[in-house]
Amino acid sequence: MQQGGNAERQAGRRTILKAAGASLAVAGLGATATACGGGSGSGNGTVTIRYSWWGAEDRAERINKTIALFEKKYPKIKVKTDFQPYTDFWKKFNTQASGGNPPDVFQNAIGFLRKYDAKNVLLDLGEQVKAGNLAMDGFRAGLEKFGEVDGKLLGVPVGSNSMALVIDKPVYTRAGITPEQGWTWDDFDEAMAKVRDKTGRAGDSGMYLYDLYLRQNGKAFFTEDGLGFTEADLTTWWTKAEKGVKSGLFADAKKVAQIKPKSALSAELAGSEFTWDNFTVRYTSEGKSEYGLAPIPTTDGKRTGQYLGSLMLSAYKRTEHPKEVAQFIDFMVHDPEVAKIMGYDRGVPTTQAQYDAYRPTDPVNKAIAAYEESLVEAGVLERITPHPNGADICEAAFLRIAEEMALGSRSVEDAVEQFFTESKTALAG
Repeated sequence: MQQGGNAERQAGRRTILKAAGASLAVAGLGATATACGGGSGSGNGTVTIRYSWWGAEDRAERINKTIALFEKKYPKIKVKTDFQPYTDFWKKFNTQASGGNPPDVFQNAIGFLRKYDAKNVLLDLGEQVKAGNLAMDGFRAGLEKFGEVDGKLLGVPVGSNSMALVIDKPVYTRAGITPEQGWTWDDFDEAMAKVRDKTGRAGDSGMYLYDLYLRQNGKAFFTEDGLGFTEADLTTWWTKAEKGVKSGLFADAKKVAQIKPKSALSAELAGSEFTWDNFTVRYTSEGKSEYGLAPIPTTDGKRTGQYLGSLMLSAYKRTEHPKEVAQFIDFMVHDPEVAKIMGYDRGVPTTQAQYDAYRPTDPVNKAIAAYEESLVEAGVLERITPHPNGADICEAAFLRIAEEMALGSRSVEDAVEQFFTESKTALAG
């Protein structure tokens, strides 16, 4: 599933999909619109590029500080900025792309690479690498390959994260549970029953968890050209989730609806939640307990199906300033000072230079770094398959239909049929 890393995206779309096994983990500055991506020039040789991203005010403050550093190093390049919440960002971007006027450089995620490449929106940054304006060495854990699609470099990672089981540590202690690397789904089910029986809380699972479960069994949510699972697969998964709600293993959908946008975990409805590791920061902020990162349960005791996901930076194919855009991206992913400013806002820095430059001192971010290091050391990380054109529509359908099922307005059979019907149309387009 697409990243997106992206924790803020999931937070923005959080809703009541516990019954479906689909926990949702989903103020702008004006930008001047000009032709061909908004890049402009002046008589003194100064050029202006437009940069857009999704996120909230705190991210904007950090990014604006990094832009100030960039403009100091490159005084002939000025950067106009624009940011929106996740959903608003993509609405605006679609309008801009359709009108031939998207930003020169923008935040992106893997689920959109094939879609916008097919629409001739994305610049192949490979030529800028050859020209020496963008370096693709020094990345951690193979992340330099994350934005490659069909031999083209369509995005450059700026931060990594991975799936984890985020737990309420005191709840797990009271239940007598100590998750260990290699534990199985049977172990997890037993643990959820202990949480329910000893603490009065439910367990929880998520949409991204389904992708990992499929990958553990040699499949995936998406292949390069479509869905990687069958109607029978999804029927089995959603049937189990439905039973989990009825037995109290998964949080009650209606209760979760009442506390959103808080998560079931931070609202003390569940003892754990599958989501991206850097969501621990969010839970710590909105909850009252202490939260930790636990290993992903496995089918065979070995394969977790995990990968490092990432937010990335992409460029407009017809930007007037491809060199300057490449220099901007290069600065944002390699400059150590950028890492010190951004911290883990977009995930763990993807280049070793930035990773070394920012060493968190607080317990939460230190735990995130240690967790990702443990995944690399354990050798469990795999490469994610670039999503097909239409993946974002399929994902939205999955979430919406799962929510309808969670609230009892659809049966499992009807939900599965509807999802595959809508996905077939999206992937054909």
